[in-house]
Amino acid sequence: MGNKAEIEKFTKDFLDRKPTRCSKCKGRIRYIGGGYYECYDCGNKEIDDFGRVKDYIDENGPAPAIIISENTGVPVDIVNGMLREGRLEIPEGSVVYIQCETCGCSIRYGRFCPDCIRSRTNSLKGVFFNPDVGEKPKKEAPKHDDGKMHFLKFEK
Repeated sequence: MGNKAEIEKFTKDFLDRKPTRCSKCKGRIRYIGGGYYECYDCGNKEIDDFGRVKDYIDENGPAPAIIISENTGVPVDIVNGMLREGRLEIPEGSVVYIQCETCGCSIRYGRFCPDCIRSRTNSLKGVFFNPDVGEKPKKEAPKHDDGKMHFLKFEK
């Protein structure tokens, strides 16, 4: 899941598999957390792929993606995408890990290892505008000693 096309495909597949209407009354549903949705009208609960995977892992413990896929009906690509998104993580001490997309080292979740993220953010720090950081004026405004508010004097 490295290039843009793969990420877009995963996002589309993942969103297409989320419930949008109640399966009983076709009413609107709202997300209540953990992959569960609730119908506004009848109170029916729906579950998405993340909820199925989460419930399986909660009940059976950690398992390889193929086993999770077979037992939940969630495609392996979606399970792997959840790992890449950081929604799932491989337990410490596992035999198999996923690889960093930049350097190929083993990681438990996400797309990049901490070292590659650090180098990427350091190289990008000067590129982005941060609205929280104000710019210092090049020239200090004259100070008024009378303690009253003043209008700025603009030259026309």
